[in-house]
Amino acid sequence: MDENEAERAETFDALFADNPDPWNFENSVYERDKRAATIAALQDARFSNALEIGCATGVLTRDLAAHSDALLALDVSEQALAIARSKSVTNDTVVYRRAEAPRDWPEGSFDLIVLSEVLYFLSAEEIAIVSRRAHETLAADGLCLLVNWTGPNDLLVGGEEAALLFSRSAPWRSEEPRIEASYRIDRLRR
Repeated sequence: MDENEAERAETFDALFADNPDPWNFENSVYERDKRAATIAALQDARFSNALEIGCATGVLTRDLAAHSDALLALDVSEQALAIARSKSVTNDTVVYRRAEAPRDWPEGSFDLIVLSEVLYFLSAEEIAIVSRRAHETLAADGLCLLVNWTGPNDLLVGGEEAALLFSRSAPWRSEEPRIEASYRIDRLRR
């Protein structure tokens, strides 16, 4: 783990240790509506092998599990994963693992890859690498779903820029994104 990755893990571990729901995933109207829109973007499809990058406390994970036979949920924070595991009701289909994208990209092929509000925590170079790895591991008929906050942030990359950078870093076929007041959802295919 390099210095930036160690710092990122420490930052998120401290964040979740201090507050087990720092973004109010459980009760925020914004989070509830965005989760519903994310699940609607799946268009009632069923996925055999799904991957979620940046699962945090597993609130979206629980909804994704209802559409997946197997779901690998990754996060950089062991604190967040402990919370996710404690609240998971689908342990038979969901595997939670501590991993840092893009360095710890999992082996295998996935017919669903979800990156919800995670890309702008990466550098532009990391976003490009994640895009290429997602493209390489997405099944031929698979779906890659990006969800990005588009409001202001104090990070190096904003949500709009992250989505555009991701979609341009590999030969994705993009559908028209769903644009809401404070987030966007992009559906990408190989």
